[in-house]
Amino acid sequence: MTYSETINYLYQSLPMFHRIGSAAFKKDLTNTLELCRVLDNPQTKFPSIHIGGTNGKGSTAHITAAILQSLGLKVGLYVSPHYRDFRERIKINGDYISKKAVVRFVEQNRTEFERIQPSFFEMTVAMAFDYFANEKVDVAVIEVGLGGRFDSTNVISPMLSVITNISFDHVDMLGDTLPLIAFEKAGIIKAQTPVVIGEEHAETKPVFEKKATEMNAPISLASQIFTLKPTEQDFDYTTFQVLKNGKLFFDTLKVNVGGDYQAKNVATVLQTFEILKTLPFLSRFTEGVVDKAIQDGCLNLTALTKFIGRWQVIGREPTILCDSAHNEGGLTLSMKQLNSLTFNKLHIVLGVVKDKDISKMLKLLPIEATYYFAKADIPRGLDAEILRGTAAEVGRHGKAYTSVRRALAAAKRSATSQDLIYVGGSIFVLAEVI
Repeated sequence: MTYSETINYLYQSLPMFHRIGSAAFKKDLTNTLELCRVLDNPQTKFPSIHIGGTNGKGSTAHITAAILQSLGLKVGLYVSPHYRDFRERIKINGDYISKKAVVRFVEQNRTEFERIQPSFFEMTVAMAFDYFANEKVDVAVIEVGLGGRFDSTNVISPMLSVITNISFDHVDMLGDTLPLIAFEKAGIIKAQTPVVIGEEHAETKPVFEKKATEMNAPISLASQIFTLKPTEQDFDYTTFQVLKNGKLFFDTLKVNVGGDYQAKNVATVLQTFEILKTLPFLSRFTEGVVDKAIQDGCLNLTALTKFIGRWQVIGREPTILCDSAHNEGGLTLSMKQLNSLTFNKLHIVLGVVKDKDISKMLKLLPIEATYYFAKADIPRGLDAEILRGTAAEVGRHGKAYTSVRRALAAAKRSATSQDLIYVGGSIFVLAEVI
């Protein structure tokens, strides 16, 4: 098969969460374990760091990988979903898995796929583990896909687990209270394995502490240790002053991300490396070398990892800003950041998926913006007219368009050079324009 034929086979043959929703999510690791067994358990052949949470896990994973790369390590990075190119999911030192490697993996294992009948995500996770093992990475940073306890990535035995935060998302699968969601996320906490919790919350902290105690896993809370104060920012970089336990740690830490809302993710990464410094894995590096790598990795995040989709500027005059926040927690932070920007008028190109509580989500968006509603080009995309009608009920007004590209084109026609166009609501909306 050609690469194109291979990708079409995967999309058409395997259940995909991002296309059909919860029907593709399995509360069972049997298929992943069987795929790994067929592949000679590649997940056991490299050290790993496991990163979960509701929001920020992708940013945290990319920043972590960038810092490890800055130490001169060969770093595998697995993230999901992808925006435009399937290969975005599987990277080594920022380079996508080759098309030949994708084709070869599918051709060699197609018979087993048809026997095991995995989901698209289960297959992709197995492909990533196999690729990282074959390429002999020094370490792999593995982002949880959905939840944690039953996520396909949860067959690894990492040297460190990280949980960024807990917010409401995928409540139909993970639970409709923060403690229930936290219980699912806490499933990545492993026996005698350190765990870093990014944000402290009164409802979820006891859940994590209980699980950590049961697993005899040392637990630390980044928010209790690191404080980041933004001192300078634009769309591409944010500079922080960093305090550790109230004392100056970095006077200036320049991070290649726009938006001071990333402070919580950076704090989580900093605590991650505080723990890594104590493990044999980084014993060959002095503390000073690691701290210098932290600065270099943060500064060169995009170049090192091909990080995209979070607060990403794709146009100027007017500024066109793409952001993948798509749930209550993420949008709250993004809208706070949006309100700090200077512009004349605000235009919002918006699309969402069907399985979201969109009325709650819409109320987080600015009422004074002009809206351009569109359906993401996936089966789960919510019809633009339905979205427009629901938005109108909560005072967010605009027109519906037949595609994301047409909605963005309309916004660009209406906007002046001093305006701001925000594109968001779903990763799959961004995928059509970035």
